Amino acid sequence: MEKIAIISDIHGNLEALKTVLQDIAKRKIDHIFCLGDTVAKGTHMHECLELVRKNCEVVIQGNCDYAYSLPIPKEKWDTRYRWNRQKLTEDDIAYLRSLPFSYEFYLSGRLVRIFHATPSNIQGTVGNIDSLENLYNLFLPSDKTPSQEKADLVLYGHLHTAFLQKIYNRTIINVGSVGNSLDIFRNIEKDGKATNTTVANYVILTGEYGSKDNNSSLSYEFVNIPYAIENELSKNNDNIEKESYASELRNGCYRDQNKIANYFKDRGIDSTKI
Repeated sequence: MEKIAIISDIHGNLEALKTVLQDIAKRKIDHIFCLGDTVAKGTHMHECLELVRKNCEVVIQGNCDYAYSLPIPKEKWDTRYRWNRQKLTEDDIAYLRSLPFSYEFYLSGRLVRIFHATPSNIQGTVGNIDSLENLYNLFLPSDKTPSQEKADLVLYGHLHTAFLQKIYNRTIINVGSVGNSLDIFRNIEKDGKATNTTVANYVILTGEYGSKDNNSSLSYEFVNIPYAIENELSKNNDNIEKESYASELRNGCYRDQNKIANYFKDRGIDSTKI
């Protein structure tokens, strides 16, 4: 049996990434796969990329990795784009451009497919509250996936909220976020402690790596690790989005609530009644 740590959405948070890597080392995990978005938001993008390149066997391209490595002329950079790009070296940019869209492997007889957002769209959004059709589509291949087989188990990031969903004898796992954990369901009267959310998240898979024999066991473990948020924020003084970034890290609430409301509206849900 081998253990695979799946991490995602580090977003330049060096304190969170170091804490997760230390935990992974203590658990003697065999493989580390990263589902992208190592960059953007936090100020330590370059340092996080160095650690990801050193420690991760597989790294997938995230939407932010893609966006901030596009060959856009400098005269067209807005303030936000310029700040993020200037945190990255030319080698960082070339590395981000080279990352694959998706990766597949067998684990205890299951075809496992990993990607950042959806199998066909690096910026797509499918949450745990969604239509059966959209959820089922996560298992389907696309012209961007390594094979044209339907997956038995998919793991992705992008949402910053960890969950597990089972449909049609298949399993969906969102691994959450290492550096920017959020909960999209928020209500002042119903909310528990923010510290239940504001931790570093990742997932551990345990099974027979590379085996197509499904007679062996397979397990999933969701890991939540507190990290020194204030230490990270104390080193983000030059961050052009310092206040909104700090609020997200401290409160676990996404900065753009209109975007959240529109997501629910598109699915026939009134977010004011959640």
